[in-house]
Formats: sequence, structure tokens, C-alpha cells
Amino acid sequence: MPREMNPASVPRRFWLSGQRAAEQDRFFREALEVQGWEEGDETHWDAAWVTGMPAPAQFRRAAPRRKLNHFPGNAALTVKSRLHDSLAALRARLVDGYGAAHPLTARLDFFPRAWAMPRDVQALQLAALAAPASRWIEKPTNASKGKGVRVLRDVAEATTASDHLVQAYLDRPHTIRGHKYVLRLYVLISSLTPLRVYLYRQGFAKLASEPWDPEDADNPFSQLTNPDINALNTRAEVPVEFIDLARYRAWLRDQGHDDAGLFARLRDLVGLTVISAVDDLRRRGQEVGADPRGGYELLGLDCLVDADLKPWILECNLSPSLGTCAAPEDGGRVEERIKGELVRDMLALVDVAGDHPSAEGRDAATLLAEARAEECRAGGFERLLPADDPERYLPVFSLPSRADLTLAEAMAGRDLPRPRLVRRRVAEFHEEDRLALYAEASGRLYRPNDAAALIWLLATEGLDPDAIAATLAEASEASASLEALRDTVWSTLGEWCREGLLCQGQEQAQPQEADNDKQGGEAPAEASPSHWRLRFDDQGVGLMLPDAAVERRLAEAFGERLSPASSQTAAAEAALHLAVLATPNGYALAQDGRLVASRLTLAEVVPALGTRLLSRAARAEAPVLDLVWWSPAPGQATLLALGDAAQCLPSGLHGEASRGVRLVVDGGQPRLEPLGLPLAGHPAGATSARGAAEVPLVVIQGDGEGEEAGPPRPLARLEALAALLPLAHGPGEAAPSAAAMAGLDAWLEGIVCHEVASRLGPERLVAWRLARGGATREEANDAAADASVDA
Repeated sequence: MPREMNPASVPRRFWLSGQRAAEQDRFFREALEVQGWEEGDETHWDAAWVTGMPAPAQFRRAAPRRKLNHFPGNAALTVKSRLHDSLAALRARLVDGYGAAHPLTARLDFFPRAWAMPRDVQALQLAALAAPASRWIEKPTNASKGKGVRVLRDVAEATTASDHLVQAYLDRPHTIRGHKYVLRLYVLISSLTPLRVYLYRQGFAKLASEPWDPEDADNPFSQLTNPDINALNTRAEVPVEFIDLARYRAWLRDQGHDDAGLFARLRDLVGLTVISAVDDLRRRGQEVGADPRGGYELLGLDCLVDADLKPWILECNLSPSLGTCAAPEDGGRVEERIKGELVRDMLALVDVAGDHPSAEGRDAATLLAEARAEECRAGGFERLLPADDPERYLPVFSLPSRADLTLAEAMAGRDLPRPRLVRRRVAEFHEEDRLALYAEASGRLYRPNDAAALIWLLATEGLDPDAIAATLAEASEASASLEALRDTVWSTLGEWCREGLLCQGQEQAQPQEADNDKQGGEAPAEASPSHWRLRFDDQGVGLMLPDAAVERRLAEAFGERLSPASSQTAAAEAALHLAVLATPNGYALAQDGRLVASRLTLAEVVPALGTRLLSRAARAEAPVLDLVWWSPAPGQATLLALGDAAQCLPSGLHGEASRGVRLVVDGGQPRLEPLGLPLAGHPAGATSARGAAEVPLVVIQGDGEGEEAGPPRPLARLEALAALLPLAHGPGEAAPSAAAMAGLDAWLEGIVCHEVASRLGPERLVAWRLARGGATREEANDAAADASVDA
């Protein structure tokens, strides 16, 4: 009978994977082989070291005793455009919660402004126009080793290719012996919930190989510090030079600088940067199904120090290089030693060997014991989060998790203030005992259940999450667990904070105006133009049209509102410039030099023009609704909401019809202003304003299958609001403001709303409308029933 194998005698295995060279694996392999580990493969591993990102399935295999060196969602830090978005979103949240002048907000001043291409190409050009003395640097968003990086002499040369970023160039760098340098910091995230972050005490200053010259913008060896670029400099006696941070700090002190102050700011920069991405890391891990206890993340942060000794974050590198870049006499020996110690200290801290398994409990004692034991294994790492001064960082989270707060209190040895939440960019709508929430940031409408609605009410009245849970427990008839209620409350509030409905803050802080200067699109193609002037919404619109077919189509649609014009007249008189272009893939539409629609058929040109004109007609407090104004008979009007089929009225529907209305509220009284945009096959309807209460709304759903549709049925106000949200437009391309949505809700409260399937025959729809006449809400219900009889 075979003898059973002792599990302790089975060697543990490591797996090396990704786009890597042997030097990237060397220190990891050496640290484990000396402990008796053997190399495995993608199926058989107890510790994985992946350069780049592994497949999602590998994240699901990670566990407390099977460690993987990444977290899902790390792109929020390691993709350059995403890093900027994360930090910009954090700063915007602090501005909304505490105000632009608050000390918390003022700390978020360490990242240069950036524009993602091609989305922000127009905003970039406008920024450059407003700051002619500024300079710019262009980078691929997800490349490494300095590939594709260039300083722009002329911002007009910025690429419109996707996956590129243009940053404001920091043109006053601090220098070492006249050479520009960047600091490489090593940051370790050992736990996501609670968040535990460490900074390695050692690192490097990476020097450019030629002296800094602000006028020598085309010289990468003067402007850039990446060792892969500078290694190509055959003119330099020392092409790649690394100075370790201990020597760098000593040099700063010798120069009379405050090295302690600089590194305090660097530690703050690191902590805030990781917090800016923690929501994405946690969310993505849940989506992938990863056990966060099985992951860790080593990051390489590059920071520039300017002439005032202020640090700026430039980028955050995934799988930072662990090869030796400098020659032995130029810092290579120290570089090799530090990187080897870095990896060994990291593997001990995260307990890759599994000698100190995580406890299952989430109580304060367990969390504290785990954190203290981890810190004892930290080697050259110093703990940043949880911070010794927890009140400095907890208010920066969208909402700290319960574990974050519990561990912070345990480490501080005292109770800490509970988060205070305030409304952010949100509008509330009430119908009897029902609640809906409109999130301006995402344009989403939330309809919480009764329990969630009560949580919202208590939170917005100033109760903290634990007080809300206690209140719910007291009010509950069932014997609900207080701990379970706390989990529910914290989870619910956390989601609302992540979605921008709430944020930590002070009640007196007011949400700031959103930054709407981001523009995108491609440059339009050249065409042989004819110029026209279109009258719309009491403004002139300049049109450039490519051929006779398009000219005729627009003349049929707009009639006398369209007239020929010289190019000079169109440019001088028009408030908006649109160009229809002939391309190899059909027609395209450009607005003010920016491509906004492509691959259009001739029949789609007029609807595409109408969409652009609708967005132009919106006002801050007067949203535009992409509805059909339909008049089946003189003196009668009905609004039809057709969703994505806004140009497809039911076949055979007679009467006048036009597209687009603007909702204006004067003195609390809403009125509708038809915009009179054309619809195929229908003469333009009336364009005079009407009292909003005089015009009913019918929502036509897009289902076209099944049995004969029933008559129009009454539609509750919140259902109508949800149906109209995709059809509502704020100024430009922005979602409607919360105030505008509140006006829309007020209008819906005073009108009759019905829903009907698109299968309903046009005759029955006409019969229902004529039967209703000027009916009240109750009379309209009777008219709907009468319309069930075929006309």
C-alpha cells in the first residue's frame, strides 16, 4: 500500500509570465529558490510574478496562500490618461465637498493638467491659445521606456491618434549639476480592504544625459530622463546615471535644501494618488471575482521636482523595471543591490511564503494584529496608509470602507469622527412615498427601494453611517442584526459616493461648475463647398454643403429658412458653423471644424443636422427635449417620445409634425417652445410657444412584435421622467443640470402622460388624441379606454 505524501514535503511553485526579460524575473526567482521553491507553470503555481497584466481567470485563482503580483483595475493608476482622470476626479470631489480653498483640496496640486487625444484636441488648442507661453509634452497613454514621448514646439502638431496624452510641460525643473532628473519611487499596495500602502525608503534620481536647455526642445537627451532613451546617447560620457535616494537627500542637505519637507510632500502625493484609484481597484476586483487577499501591487512612480522643490507626479508604472540600467561605476552596483533588497522585502511583507495566513475576522483586534504583523516584516518599506494621522486621509476617500475606519481607529487607539456626507451633483424627485435620484455626473436616474430611500433621507439630514444603522435597527419590527444593517448602510452609501450623488464634506460647500471644455473628434475631410445660411432659433447657422443632392435635400426639409450665402457672409453672420462632407464612406458632418457624425446616408443627413441644432438650442436652465411636436388637427398638439426612433413616426400618421421642444420655466410656470426642426414626410408644425400643461405626452415604445397593441395607458411621472432622460439635452453635449431636471419633473407633474406600443395603428392613435381633446388627467384615462375601439 503506497505511503501518503506529507504535504510539507511538496515543494511550492512559482510562475513567471508576461512580456518580460530574464532580468525582470531575476530577483523574484532568486528570493524564492533559496527557500526551496521550484518553477511551475500557469496551472501549477503558489506565487505568480507577471510582467504586465494576467488573464482575468488567473485573478480568480489567487488566494491568501496563492499570491499574484497585481490587482484588477490597476489601469486607473498605470495608464497615463486614467491616472490623470483619477486625480482630477478626486480633486473635483474635494472641491464639491469642501470647496476650492479648503486645505484638503489645496493638497491636490501635484499633477500637471493633461488632455487625452483625440477626445480633448479642441480643448487643448483652446488652452494653448489662452496660454501662449506654455509648452507641452506628448506621450502614448500605455507605453513604457520613453517610447513615443516628445516635447512639442507647436501644440498644433499634437497628434489626433487615439491612446495619446498631451500634458502641460513643466519647464522649470530642479537640476543636479545642471541636468534634469526624475525621482523613481517604489510603492507597494499590500491590501485593498482595508487599504494598506507602503513606500520604499530607497529609490533613485534618474538623470538626463545632457544639461538642461529649455530652448533645446528637440533634444531628448536634455529633456527626457528615461534610461532607455539616454542609453542611446553616444555623445555622453555617462549616458545613464542613477543616484540612490540616500545620496540624493544628503546632497540636498549639502545644498541647503529641506529634504525632509520634500519627502513629506512626496509621501502625501503617494497616499493621495493611491486613494484616487482605490474605488476602481475595489470595483474591478469584485467584477472579476478576485479575492483581494491574494493580490498585491508594486508600482514605480516617477516624480519631477521643480525649481521650487515642489514634486509633481508624471506617471505610475505597472511592473516597474527591475533590471540594472546604469553602469557599475555610474550607480549600477547600488541600483542592483537596492532592487534586490526591494523584491526580497516585498515578498516578506506580503507573505508570499504563506507563513502568516490572514485571519478571517474583520473586527478591530484582528485587523490590527494583521497590520502590525505585516509592518514587522516591512524591511525597507515604511507605512503610509493607514496613516499615523488618520484624519489627514480618511476625509479624502469617496467613503472609507468600514474596514478602513476600523483599522484606523485601532492603530490610533481612539475613536475617530464618522464621515459626514453631503449632497453632491444630484436632484431628488418625489412622487407620494417614492423617491428617484438623478446623478448629474453620469446622467443616470436611480430609483431606490424603500429601505435605500430611508438611508438617503437620514444621510442627507446629517446622520453618519453608524447612526443610520442604529436608527434603522430601532425602527425595525424584525430582529435585524445591527452588524448586518451597518454593512448594508455602508455599502449603499459607498455606491452613492462612488457614483457622485454624495461625498464627504461640509454642508456650506457648493458644487462647482463642471468643466465642460473637453472636446473630441477628428479633423474633417476637405470638400468643394457651397455656402448657405440657415435660420434656426433666431440665430444664423452657416452651412457648407458638398453637392447638389445634399442641397436639394436640405431645401426640401427647411424651405425658406435656407438661403445661399457667400463664404464671407456665412462666416460673419453665423453663430454656428456646420459642414456636410462627402467621404468614401458616405456623408459626414463637422461642427466648427470637429467631426461629429460619419457614415451617413443621404436620408440621414437632415436628422444628423437636427441633432446638432438641438444641442445648440439648450440653455442652462431650459433643457431641450428630442420629442416630436405632433398636431393631428388645428389647435391640438401632442408630444411624442420615440427614443432612438425619433425620426420614424408611425407610418400613415397624418397631420403636422416637427422635431424638438425647449422647456422654459418662467415664474414657476413651464411653457414649451417648439423648435420646428423637420421630420421626413411631414410639413413643419407650429413654432409658437404653448403652455406646458396644454400638451399631453405619449411615450411610444419600440417593441414591434406580438399581438395587437392595446390603447394608450396612463404613465406614472417617474416612469415618464426615466423615458425622457435619454432625450433630454443640456447646453452643448452636456447632460442636463440637476436644476433643469427638476424643472422637467415639475412639468411632468402637471401634464397627462401615456405609454403606447409602436404597434398601435396610426388611426387609433389619432382617434385617441381627438377623443381626448383638452381633457383633464382623469378624463384622459376615459379617452384612452375609448380608443381601444378601432377607428
